[in-house]
Amino acid sequence: MSGQIRHARESRRGHGHAHRGAPPKRAAVRAIGSGARSALVALAFLSALSACSRQQPAVWQGYVEGEYVYLASSQSGTLAELDVQRGQTVAASAPVFALEAVDETAARDEARHRLTAAQAQLADLQTGKRPPEVRVTEAQLVQAEATARKAALQLTRDEAQLRAGGIAQAQLDDSRAQAASSAAQVRELQNQVRVANLPGRVAQIAAQAAEVDAAQATLAQAQWKLDQKRVAAPATGLVYDTLYRVGEWVQAGSPVVQMLPPQNVKLRFFVPETVVGSLAPGRKILVHCDGCAADVPATITWVSNAAEYTPPVIYSNEQRAKLVFMIEAHPAAQDAAKLHPGQPVEVRLQ
Repeated sequence: MSGQIRHARESRRGHGHAHRGAPPKRAAVRAIGSGARSALVALAFLSALSACSRQQPAVWQGYVEGEYVYLASSQSGTLAELDVQRGQTVAASAPVFALEAVDETAARDEARHRLTAAQAQLADLQTGKRPPEVRVTEAQLVQAEATARKAALQLTRDEAQLRAGGIAQAQLDDSRAQAASSAAQVRELQNQVRVANLPGRVAQIAAQAAEVDAAQATLAQAQWKLDQKRVAAPATGLVYDTLYRVGEWVQAGSPVVQMLPPQNVKLRFFVPETVVGSLAPGRKILVHCDGCAADVPATITWVSNAAEYTPPVIYSNEQRAKLVFMIEAHPAAQDAAKLHPGQPVEVRLQ
């Protein structure tokens, strides 16, 4: 009897466990409905996000670049005046710096006096005076020819040195001017010798006129050297840096001031190959930079015809390892001051 009662209890206990282990049908239906609703919400969110991304205009990464102008003198000398400082905006033709010019000033004054003397002699000949000095003139011609040969040899050496990079262009210019001046002196003396025995005075006057021309050429050369000691701004622009201090020695051709005219500020940005075909010089763009109160308008001026890998200056996961094309654009001169070389920017079509 007790065994039957125990068997009945175990049967009811087993039936109860089996009933609790089976999932109810209503709970299963609720779980399926909740999962479907979650999937629909996620799908709707992704669709909205995709639509928003399609509506946003394309933005390309880039940076500002400056094409600097380096101001230098063709002559050497001590820096005597520095009329500008970093960060200053200077107008076109404003003085920038000057080198000491004691020797050049003296050479200019000497050439001016020689020209005055030659002009006086020409005027004297034109009044009727003609002292025949054939032998003296011939001796002067021999000396002038020797000087001309020496100047020609020096010019040949300097041309070779310039091709090898051993001298500056200014030294070659000096050699050319010296050779030209010596050749002119030879021609003038040859004319004097040739006409010395002529009965008329016309040839002698012409020879003296050639002397005047030679003196004028020498004066022009001396004045050019003196003018090279002072350098002015070639255009309105920002003084980006000064590379020497007053009192320092400056070699010929060494930049003293680094300038950035507004027209030399440009933008470089990179677009994928799927977009480059729609861009051409003249297309208007808008440039956004950190700290800019408003977007800066610019105009595309150059489109590269060669693809390249995304440059390292673009920190964009979307553009990594893709082929892009470089585009250059220039802002208006009045907007160039808002941009600074090296500044990262974002570009979009206007």
